[in-house]
Amino acid sequence: MNKPRCILLALPILLAGCNTDAKLYGDQPLVARVENGMSKEQVEQIGGPPLAVSDRTVEPGTCFDYKLTRPGHQQPYNVSFDSRGKVDHKSFMTCAEWSSTQQRAREPSRSGGGGY
Repeated sequence: MNKPRCILLALPILLAGCNTDAKLYGDQPLVARVENGMSKEQVEQIGGPPLAVSDRTVEPGTCFDYKLTRPGHQQPYNVSFDSRGKVDHKSFMTCAEWSSTQQRAREPSRSGGGGY
């Protein structure tokens, strides 16, 4: 099976997991109140200090790692900032996972599509 088809088949499964996380943690301040364009200071006012701060590896900027908690559950969450220090992404994964996802998206497709 070629890579694009595998990605298309896996995408609904990944999105279903994100949807469950959004339902479970949607009322937590970082998830409910952080918006694109906010500053690092605004995010820290809402969510407190992050567990870790890292430089982004694919696009210039910074990423904050948080851990969301519910009784019996823990979930990584990241808030990512562009080179101006403004939120441009947030998701239910660590900064390292987000960086890896971005890197894979930039890699050229290796379809193996036939001979020369």
